[in-house]
Amino acid sequence: MTPLSGRILITGAAGGLGQAIASAAAPHAGSLVLSARRPDQIAEFASSLGAEVLCADMESRTDVENLVRSAGEVDVAILNAALPASGDLMEYEIDQIDRAIEVNLRAPAVMARLLAEGMAARGTGHIVFISSLAGKAASAGTAMYSATKFGLRGLSLALRADLADTGVGVSVICPGFVSDAGMFADSGAHLGPGMNTVTPEKVAAATMRAIEKNQAQVDVAPLALRLGANFAQVAPAAYQAASKRLGGGKLSEVMADQQRPKR
Repeated sequence: MTPLSGRILITGAAGGLGQAIASAAAPHAGSLVLSARRPDQIAEFASSLGAEVLCADMESRTDVENLVRSAGEVDVAILNAALPASGDLMEYEIDQIDRAIEVNLRAPAVMARLLAEGMAARGTGHIVFISSLAGKAASAGTAMYSATKFGLRGLSLALRADLADTGVGVSVICPGFVSDAGMFADSGAHLGPGMNTVTPEKVAAATMRAIEKNQAQVDVAPLALRLGANFAQVAPAAYQAASKRLGGGKLSEVMADQQRPKR
């Protein structure tokens, strides 16, 4: 029995990316649990997969802990829920900074801490964090989003090392721009020449492979974006200068304008 054939919990299931991941997981799962802030939004979708729905607002610390308790003995946790958190840091109110950290970083960290305990005791399980290439490459207009996604990636890689001898796997998925579903698609922004998207289904398939093969990190993006993200890690100033020349700041401004109400 592999973790994928057991009980799978997916957060952020109301979003298009969460639903793509749920659709990919459903054929493998012994049972599937989907969480959303508004369960009524996904009731019909969950029913089509034979999934259980649990209500949880990732901004509520009580909800986060209750979700873990209500989900029961989870074999795979795919922690996907997040806020866009785009825009210049100087535009943020303090409570908006707190909310981005609470939802994008604290909630998955707490869930991983609580779920990993049971998994380690059983000697099996897998935790997946959905991060972003913005967790490897920071650019203008992404301060809070990159901060939380860098943190999520670091959390995943370190937790993987902590759990290495327990039988529990940990993976981090770093998508680039995703078409048709998710934060970029919802913003209505358009990429410049030479920049391409990946489909939600490709991200979902990469997530399944990461669990099956216990991969530490999977970047899901066209080659140019993956190379750019790796370049950003060794030469961040040069990367940011290149991003500015290619219009990255304008793209961030468009996304921030559309996503501002979601902060």
